Amino acid sequence: MRSGKPFDELQLIKKMAEGDMNSFDAIYWKYYKAVHGNILKLVQDDASAEDILQDVFLSLWENREKIDAARSLAGWLFVTSYNRSMTFLKKRLREKVLSNVVEEDTVEMTIGQSLTEIRLNELEKAVSKLSPQKQKVFYMCKLKGLSYAETADQLNISRHTVKEYLAAAFQSIKEQMMKSPSVGLVAWFFLKF
Repeated sequence: MRSGKPFDELQLIKKMAEGDMNSFDAIYWKYYKAVHGNILKLVQDDASAEDILQDVFLSLWENREKIDAARSLAGWLFVTSYNRSMTFLKKRLREKVLSNVVEEDTVEMTIGQSLTEIRLNELEKAVSKLSPQKQKVFYMCKLKGLSYAETADQLNISRHTVKEYLAAAFQSIKEQMMKSPSVGLVAWFFLKF
């Protein structure tokens, strides 16, 4: 389904729910790069990111009849990939702790994973406090990778409004994270974002 035809997500979700593998394939290729990129940012290991990605899309296929076509598929994929990545990181951390290997590299990796988890939890809290419209703009532009124009078209608002919502979302997220007890992580986070 990688033809020149426009991507009609609603129709593809409905067909996928009926078991149409071509629709699933089109959805997979539409979101593959963005979902893989988000997972890779979290787990920082390409092989593990690929495994988690396949697990996320397997879950999409297995739950295809439960997916609400009216809701954001990108949001579902982001939340599912985030949760699977966190589960992976926690499992890896537990394995490291249980193995009692106290090598310098292991200690650094454990600290890095813990900091990543803290940053992501703080980001998730901050994003959840945004208005629904600002959340949509944030997810579409920053997580789904859509342009201002594409986001504006999908939400039926102007590009200028998208830009204002995104700026306001970043300001709100920054303010929320500054209130966090892990303030020292905020500067790092916004440099990486």
